[in-house]
Amino acid sequence: MGRTLDIAPLRSFVAVADCGGFQRAASSLHLSQAAVSQHVRRLEAATGRILVERQGRGSRLTRDGEHLLRQARRILRLHDETLHSFVPQAAEPVIIGSTEHAAAQLLPPLNGVLEQELPDQVMRFRIDRGNRLREGLDTGQVDLALLLGPADDPRAWPVGQLELTWYSAPTWERPSLSQPVPLVVFDQPCSLRNRALEALSFHAIPTVIGAEAVQLAGVQAAVRAGLGVGLMATLGQTPEGLVARDDLPQPAPLPIALWARQSLPTEISRRVAEALCQLLLAPVRPGSTSLDPTTLDPTTLDPTALASQPLAPESLPPESLTAPADAHLEPSTSKGV
Repeated sequence: MGRTLDIAPLRSFVAVADCGGFQRAASSLHLSQAAVSQHVRRLEAATGRILVERQGRGSRLTRDGEHLLRQARRILRLHDETLHSFVPQAAEPVIIGSTEHAAAQLLPPLNGVLEQELPDQVMRFRIDRGNRLREGLDTGQVDLALLLGPADDPRAWPVGQLELTWYSAPTWERPSLSQPVPLVVFDQPCSLRNRALEALSFHAIPTVIGAEAVQLAGVQAAVRAGLGVGLMATLGQTPEGLVARDDLPQPAPLPIALWARQSLPTEISRRVAEALCQLLLAPVRPGSTSLDPTTLDPTTLDPTALASQPLAPESLPPESLTAPADAHLEPSTSKGV
């Protein structure tokens, strides 16, 4: 037959009809008006019909033009759908939630490790309160959540524990023994708040809430202002403007666990849990502000290799000390809140 209807001229022709003229069509397609006019002339040559005719200062489609317009839309739709079917579909991102206590020190190196271990998987991070992250797991808005507290749920993978440190302003002085110690705490519910109150209560030290805050920045600001002492998990990195205290009882570390959305593939949960286990054991370089992923041995991120290298006892929560060497890689099967 020797005649063809090329896609580019058909797209220009549809744009002329949709935009109401050659000039607007050219602008929408980022072409010159002459190029659009040439496309329409090529279609007229291929069909042997007049498709567009002048009407005053403008133009309108002829009856043949209206017929071609209907067919052109069908051709372009099928053309675009066919091309789209060959485009690789982007993987749905895995949303990893974390409370602020672990975010600053853990998430940067975690992101670096996961980029190496799961290069084809897009990761997105969300920082929020623990109760909101738990809600996100239930509603599907969060896929994985790094939470403080015991891993007493089948969806939770114990990954280690966080050491807790008391901090105050440099000029803050502890009250006399008869006076309550003012605390700067997070709003309820909060594992750190509970641990702080329990630690001092166990040693019969009276306390009073000096300030409450919703976010970590608020807690640190209140402590920096001298409103009281705050218990924080900083992985050994002292927040700017604060000093660590050694004149208050040392609280027990808080276990940390990776919680997984029920329908999330187990392999993703396992890979992230393994990475976290290693990061919580990795040393911090002098002067560094975060854990250094370059100190990790890549072989330990392999499931079989990691299973053969048990975590050090001091890095495990107390309830894990009697578990098998690789028990930290499996979700907890105990029931509870």
